Amino acid sequence: MSNYFKIILFCCLFGLLGCSVNPATGDRSFTGFMSLKDEINIGRREHPKIVKAYGGAYKEQRLNRYISKIGHALSRTSELPNIKWTFTILDTPQINAFAVPGGYVYVTRGLISLASSEAEISGVIAHEIGHITARHTAQRYSSSMVTSGLTMAAGIFLGSIAGDVADLASNIAVKSYSRSQEFEADTLGVRYLSRNGYDLTAVPKFLSKLRANSKLEAKRQKSDPLRVDNTDIFATHPRTLDRVKRAIKNKKSFKQGQRTGSIEYLKLIHDMPYGQNPDKGIIKGRLFVHSKLRFSFEVPHNYVILNYPNRLVSRHSNGNIIQFDTAKKYFDGPLKKYISGHWLSKKNITETENITVNGMEGATAKLQLRKRSGNSEIRVVVIRNNKNNKIYRFIFKSPKLITAESSLNFRKTTYSFRNLSETDTKKIKPNRIQVIPVKSGDTVKILSNIMNINRFKEETFRVLNGLAPSEKLREGRLVKIIVG
Repeated sequence: MSNYFKIILFCCLFGLLGCSVNPATGDRSFTGFMSLKDEINIGRREHPKIVKAYGGAYKEQRLNRYISKIGHALSRTSELPNIKWTFTILDTPQINAFAVPGGYVYVTRGLISLASSEAEISGVIAHEIGHITARHTAQRYSSSMVTSGLTMAAGIFLGSIAGDVADLASNIAVKSYSRSQEFEADTLGVRYLSRNGYDLTAVPKFLSKLRANSKLEAKRQKSDPLRVDNTDIFATHPRTLDRVKRAIKNKKSFKQGQRTGSIEYLKLIHDMPYGQNPDKGIIKGRLFVHSKLRFSFEVPHNYVILNYPNRLVSRHSNGNIIQFDTAKKYFDGPLKKYISGHWLSKKNITETENITVNGMEGATAKLQLRKRSGNSEIRVVVIRNNKNNKIYRFIFKSPKLITAESSLNFRKTTYSFRNLSETDTKKIKPNRIQVIPVKSGDTVKILSNIMNINRFKEETFRVLNGLAPSEKLREGRLVKIIVG
């Protein structure tokens, strides 16, 4: 028999044998290329990488215990109660939640700050549990293996492919789900919520709040044209309000519970950090301040700042970019040598010189990049801090020859870099969520005006508290505000 017919026979047999009845959905699905054991191993392997990529886990123990308690209660009523479930709060202001196969569920600090009740956050967690119990990653991975073509099948059958399935599977796990998979996860999530006595109306209510927040973020991005943030929850979860409502109505067996847990939840998130953690650097207008490493610098006017876990990027509408990071390894030799021998390629460097920045040794170099799309000019700066053995790096990029104005702005940013004293760092306080009761005479305008944010105060207050555009406050209601 030729290899070609062996391949065809293999695909047919594996397609039949690889189908199984999903215990959560009752449907037959193709998961032949990934077993539940594979999923558990993938989750165990990827978990520390995910936590690191998102800047670490949120360390406040009371809230961690609370989220884990909710997650374990929901997972015990799922069809996979016996796997080792892990529920993690990621310490990032991004508003997102996702799951990795094998029982690993993640919610961000930003998402928790947006929710206003246990029922709302439970709806998100239950949905993610639904993706795991429906084995959506195994389905997508197995389908991708089949649709990769006969070459992939031939490799497997003839023994020429010995790669780790986890590499492809973990990548699939955090990509957006199909509409049918989202509806399936919604249906399963509602099932688990119902079994735990939650108020099911909290699910569409919170989804509406997430939609309102996405619209507000789009408005912010429009006012800051170069603000780029693809971390929104809808980037990985293309859910619609109609579909969520249909999932609730779809099963007559779902019982409408009364459990909301609003007061307990709001008490728990009272004084919770809002926005960036000072240990990872916070943005105050044009100033970037890092309390843990004890330094600060200022970007020019009209530059938008984005703080990522491993770097800071500041952009201007004219195409200029400022990137800042900290070198992974300390270097104690000449800094000009560090630029040309350890960091960048010598062939692109046109000039280097030593500089001093507020008492710290530094060096700078100029580079020219020639591409078909056009030439770019780059100025790099390294600064060495002998007190904490850190090397700090700036990259100033202009899509064309740097103008005199851009050059001056880049120099101002460089020489604004300074160390902070212990007294300075103690003054750095993150924004926090405060939960307060509405008093007689309080209005949306009055309470939003006291919030410590620069723009869109009223819109932010309404989104944070799930208020419709014209909805008024009720005396005695607990609401969230942002204070500095």
